[in-house]
Amino acid sequence: MIRKLLSLIFCVCLLTQINAYSQNTDTIPQRKQAKPELAPNGVVKDSARLAIEAMPRIAARRSAMLPGLGQIYNKRWWKVPLVYGGFVGIGLVYEFNQQQYKIFLREAQYRQEDPSKANPAWKGVTDEGIIRVKDNYRRTRDLSILAGVAFYAVQIIDAYIDAKFYRFDVSNDLSIRLTPVTQPSSIYNAVTPVSPGVGFKVRLSL
Repeated sequence: MIRKLLSLIFCVCLLTQINAYSQNTDTIPQRKQAKPELAPNGVVKDSARLAIEAMPRIAARRSAMLPGLGQIYNKRWWKVPLVYGGFVGIGLVYEFNQQQYKIFLREAQYRQEDPSKANPAWKGVTDEGIIRVKDNYRRTRDLSILAGVAFYAVQIIDAYIDAKFYRFDVSNDLSIRLTPVTQPSSIYNAVTPVSPGVGFKVRLSL
């Protein structure tokens, strides 16, 4: 009797374990699917598009750190000599006006403090004329400094815009093509058939 009871309890435990194991194996855990990251306007952006959109910022940052570096990043090597040529030209203008300003400033000081040191070549020029020339050179020198700052900003903007239009087609294949085509004949009725026509097909490549 006890043996049968133990056998019954063992069978019940065994069936319970089998049932629990089958439930565990049948239940497959659901993996959470990663939701794609959406832009604020709801457009999904892949890595390639994000890299293209980051190009203008990178180009502008590099041009800000070193003039011409953004143009090199955009593979516009031919612009680098123009950038540095512009800075060299502005620097030469600044240097020339700075030297002339010092010369006429010294002449104006000599005429007020020690006329014996004044330049005899400018003996026929009045003191007001010397001061006026000095001020003109000083004004041109200051404008050259502003021109240098403006040119520095322009080369940054150029690198940004050049990288911004990287995704657009700016090749020489922007043209209008005319292709002759023939139109099939059509019959309005059995008495008056219409002959085939010849026309042109316009294709605009952008």
